[in-house]
Amino acid sequence: MSIEVSNESGLDVSETELISVAKFVIERMDVNPAAELSMVLLDTAAMADLHMRWMDLPGPTDVMSFPMDELEPGGRPDAPEPGPSMLGDIVLCPEFAAKQAETAGHSLGQELALLTVHGVLHLLGYDHAEPDEEKEMFALQRELLEEWVAAQVDEYHRERQTERDRRLLDESRFYDQS
Repeated sequence: MSIEVSNESGLDVSETELISVAKFVIERMDVNPAAELSMVLLDTAAMADLHMRWMDLPGPTDVMSFPMDELEPGGRPDAPEPGPSMLGDIVLCPEFAAKQAETAGHSLGQELALLTVHGVLHLLGYDHAEPDEEKEMFALQRELLEEWVAAQVDEYHRERQTERDRRLLDESRFYDQS
């Protein structure tokens, strides 16, 4: 899986975390592991220009998605295996997202993770224009984000346990040599 991030926003954000959440969602949605995704982070002026050009809406927004190949998650069991494809581009505006994060009472990293999940789901054909679509997409978005956070917590605890085990082994070797 290839995920490229280009940060043109002027803000320091964790590209590693954005790649992690995008990769998690792509894997969970059964997208071919050779799929490609591009993520671009823009400042508010550039995002406002893009928003006007593509959506005919004034001002910046938090996230925009530009799908390339039409994909559906999972697919039919009797369908041929899809090959690798270019999912498309997700464009994020960290400055705009920071204001939303403050209002919501969480970190910019949490907001960008949420917006990344949202953007990937749009690339996979999910939408929220109609109430039923919105309910489905936002429920899936919440589920995927919660699973990703839980996986991050588990990984953190595994790494801490590995560090403790390593220290204990080192200490036991020291005492064995004495």
